[in-house]
Amino acid sequence: MSHVKQIQQALGQLPALVMTDAVSIRYACGFHIDDGAAVISRDKAWVITDSRYVEAARAAIRDMEVLCTSRDRNLGAILGEIFAAEGFDKAGAMADRLSYARWEWLEKAVGVPLVREDSILPALRASKDQQEVDCIVAAQRIAEKALDEVLGIIRPGLTEKQITAELVYRMYKYGGEGNSFDPIVVTGAKSSMPHGVPGDKKVQDGDFITMDFGTLYNGYCSDMTRTVAVGHVTDEMRKVYDTVLAAQLAGIETAGRPGVTGRQIHEAAAKVIADAGYGEYFGHGFGHSLGLEIHEDPGAHLRNDKPLPEGVVISAEPGIYLPGRFGVRIEDMLWLHGGQAENLTKAPKQLIIL
Repeated sequence: MSHVKQIQQALGQLPALVMTDAVSIRYACGFHIDDGAAVISRDKAWVITDSRYVEAARAAIRDMEVLCTSRDRNLGAILGEIFAAEGFDKAGAMADRLSYARWEWLEKAVGVPLVREDSILPALRASKDQQEVDCIVAAQRIAEKALDEVLGIIRPGLTEKQITAELVYRMYKYGGEGNSFDPIVVTGAKSSMPHGVPGDKKVQDGDFITMDFGTLYNGYCSDMTRTVAVGHVTDEMRKVYDTVLAAQLAGIETAGRPGVTGRQIHEAAAKVIADAGYGEYFGHGFGHSLGLEIHEDPGAHLRNDKPLPEGVVISAEPGIYLPGRFGVRIEDMLWLHGGQAENLTKAPKQLIIL
């Protein structure tokens, strides 16, 4: 999906914005290009690619002129031609998406001064439109279908890597385009590691298994975490699970209030965990926003005192992690719009004992 018109309207007095990173180009034109560039001015737009992508790009992109590099006319040359023909006297570029060397190369290529412009695209990308949310939901439904099937095969003796492989296979099988991040599947004492890496550890009776994973649909990410038990749980395991779920529900309720800040959402969940005596074991934020990237801004954490924008999609993922023993995290995705926090995740959250 294209966002050219939205970018053009946000340029203000800036003659043009030039992008060379794949995520920004995809946001602009709706098409993935690994090695190319996009230029958007107030009334024109160009995307530059090479022979690997040009046929598909021209079929998919409707509101930008698609130009193709060649042996005699490389990316820098085409950028220079555009800027000379249009008479731009400067251009915005995103410094946080460019190395210093790449910035220097780009400024030389366009032949005019580059000015740092790191606010236009992040502000636009923070507020998801219905088409973007539809893609996120489609990715989530694929992930949920994969999880539902994998829950039916988990048993003592399976390794974390084997469970991971089953999730990834099924997400591809049902239409996913790849992992939105490296899956986290950890069991037993390793579930106390929020970003533990799947290994050869085998599931045992009485384990918690934490599975944090997602897939892509039209480039948009899904993200979910479910913690399930195998065989049985202790009273403390059940208490921790119920506390995390109560904390998540408190954060979700707060997220639905107009003008709420990321800090307020986090604090609502953190209070539930602290009141239960586990405050020191919740060390990360309540959630992050996501879209074309798995971690975007703004987030629901202590560092964000600003109201979350209309249309943002954020994760809701509090957790409690008892080092060397076990951990629990439960994660959904929320779309904040129209004065509500719409939960995009449909997978059940009650404690499942397999």
